[in-house]
Amino acid sequence: MSAHKLTARLGGHAWGLAGVVGFLLLWELVPRLGIVSDAYLSPPSQVAEAIWQLARSGALLKHVAASLQRSLWGLLLAIGLGVTLGLLMGWFTRFEAIVDPILQLFRQTSAFALFPVFILFLGIGELSKVAIIFWASFWPVLLSTIGGVRQVDKLLIHSARSMGASNVFMFRKVVLPAATPSIFTGIRLAGTYCVTALVAAEMIGAHSGLGFLTLNSQEVFQIPAMYAGILLLALLGLALNTILAWVERRLTRWRKGLTLNA
Repeated sequence: MSAHKLTARLGGHAWGLAGVVGFLLLWELVPRLGIVSDAYLSPPSQVAEAIWQLARSGALLKHVAASLQRSLWGLLLAIGLGVTLGLLMGWFTRFEAIVDPILQLFRQTSAFALFPVFILFLGIGELSKVAIIFWASFWPVLLSTIGGVRQVDKLLIHSARSMGASNVFMFRKVVLPAATPSIFTGIRLAGTYCVTALVAAEMIGAHSGLGFLTLNSQEVFQIPAMYAGILLLALLGLALNTILAWVERRLTRWRKGLTLNA
C-alpha cells in the first residue's frame, strides 16, 4: 500500500473516531446539563457502569450467549435454505415457475405477524424464537441469490457452452462465482434483519437475551441497563456485519485481481 493511500485511510479512521467521540460527549452532556432528564436518557458513563455490573454478576455472558445462539441458528438456517433455493430458482426456470407463486404469497407476510403462529405450533421455547429469526433473515438471502444468478453475464455462459463445458462445471465455475457478490449482499442484509427479529423474539416468553434485558430493564425502570441492552444489540449487529464482510472479502478475492487487471 502506498504512503498516500495509507495516510488517507488513517485520516478516514481518525475522522470516524472523532465522530464517535463527539457523539458520546454530546450524549454525556445532554442529561448531565439537564437538557433531557437522566430518568429518560442515561449518560454513557452510567450505561458503561451498568454493563460492568452485568459482567461482574455473570448476567452479561448469559444474555449475550442466549442472543448469539438464537441469532446464529436462525441466520445459518436462512443462509443454507435461502442460497440453495435461490440457486435452484435462478438456474432452473421451470422449478421457479412452480415454487415462485407460493413464495410470493409467503413473502408478503411479516415475520412479526406470524409470531403467534410460530408460538401456537412451536411453543414459547427456543424453537419459536429461532423460527422468527429464520423467517425474517430468509427472504433477503433468497431474493439476492436469485438476482445474482439471473444477472450472470450471458456471454460467459455461452462461451463456456461453446467450449463443451458441462452444466455442473458451468454452474460451479461460472454461475456460482459470478453470483457470489450478490449472494453476500443478501446475507449481510439478513444479518441486519436477524438482529431486528431477535429483539422481537426475545421480548415474548424469554428469560434471557439482550432483547429480554432491554424490555425487562424498562419494566423495572433500570434505565441504564435498558440502554446497555440497546447498545449491546447494536454492537452485536455491527460485529455480525463485520464478520460477514470479512468472509465476503476472503471468498471474493478474485474480484480484486480482476479489477486491477481491468
